[in-house]
Amino acid sequence: MLIFFEQSLAMFAVPKTGSTAFGHVLRPFADISFQKRVKHLTVGKYHRRVAPMLDRTFDLRPDRVAVMRDPIEQLRSWYRFRARSESTALSTQNMSFDTFVLDVISEHPSPVARIGTQVNFLSLKDKSVPVHHLFAYDRQPLLRQWLSERFGEDITPKPRNVSPYFDAPLSPEVEIKLRKARGREFALYDQIVQAGGVLRDHVG
Repeated sequence: MLIFFEQSLAMFAVPKTGSTAFGHVLRPFADISFQKRVKHLTVGKYHRRVAPMLDRTFDLRPDRVAVMRDPIEQLRSWYRFRARSESTALSTQNMSFDTFVLDVISEHPSPVARIGTQVNFLSLKDKSVPVHHLFAYDRQPLLRQWLSERFGEDITPKPRNVSPYFDAPLSPEVEIKLRKARGREFALYDQIVQAGGVLRDHVG
């Protein structure tokens, strides 16, 4: 994640939502940059540990911004990404997307399927989502325009860390199971879409 003092902004790196591309173009502006193992700092950890430090030390209470992707497409991105892995235990090369999804939502996912959920990344333990600007991944122009206005210059990231494309169909039967298992995630994403691509001041 990145924190910007002048823009009073904290930008979260939700996995598989273009965070690498935006991070590359925005990092030169950042006052604090979380890298490597802490790049994907969750909203919960930020809320408990980082936000109080920023408030106490710098009198800074930045707006929180994050991107959320359609849950199916986010899983599909993980599936394609892990197809590149040379480690058998972390590779999806020899499994269908259906098999991967069923593994993800199983009670005890195998190592390749332990990827967490977007809604848990964005939520506190009480299930509230304390994010001021929550953008839909597929409405990139909205996010770019908003960031460009906030930073006072054009913010146009170039694609980075993009996995090779290949078909990854999801059967209707498995999609039903996925939607049932991750109902809260689909509901939150639907809220963003219904709000026009960005859910603002969603602090509850």
